[in-house]
Amino acid sequence: MSAITLEQANRIIEAIIKRGAELACRPLSVIVVEPGCIVKAFQKEDGCSMVRFEMAFGKAYASLALGRPSRLVRVRNEEKPAFMRYLLSATDDKIFPEGGGMLIRTASGEVVGAVGVTGDTEDKDEELAVFGIHAAGFKTDEDCEGMGRSVNVRQTK
Repeated sequence: MSAITLEQANRIIEAIIKRGAELACRPLSVIVVEPGCIVKAFQKEDGCSMVRFEMAFGKAYASLALGRPSRLVRVRNEEKPAFMRYLLSATDDKIFPEGGGMLIRTASGEVVGAVGVTGDTEDKDEELAVFGIHAAGFKTDEDCEGMGRSVNVRQTK
C-alpha cells in the first residue's frame, strides 16, 4: 500500500485553506493522514475553536475505518446506532461520524490516505475536502465509481 507524501499532503491542505478563504468559510482545520491514520500534516487557521484537531482527525479516521466518506458514516450512525456504538467503543471514540472526511485515492483507485476538514458546515467541509484532493491530483471515491473497483460508498437503505 502506498502512502501520501508530505509535499502532497501540504498541497491538499494549502488548496483547502485557500479555497475556504475564497468562499468566506469560517476558520478551518485540515488534517491529512496516511493509511493506518498516521498524521502526515495538519493546519489550524487562526480563530479556530478548541478540539478542531480531534474533529478533523475523527473525520479522516472514520473514512479510513469504514472505507467511505465520513458523511456516509454519519448516515450509518443514524440508520444503525447499535452498530456505530460498537465501532465507536472499539476505536476508543476515534470515529467522528460527520461529513468532511474523505479517502484520498490514486488514479488507479488505491487509497493513499484520507483528509479531514472541519470548521464550516458539513457541506462546505466536504466540498473543500474534494477540492483539496483534486487540487493535488488525486481522486475521491466518487471519481473511482465505475472503475471496476469496489469503493464501498453506497448508502444503506
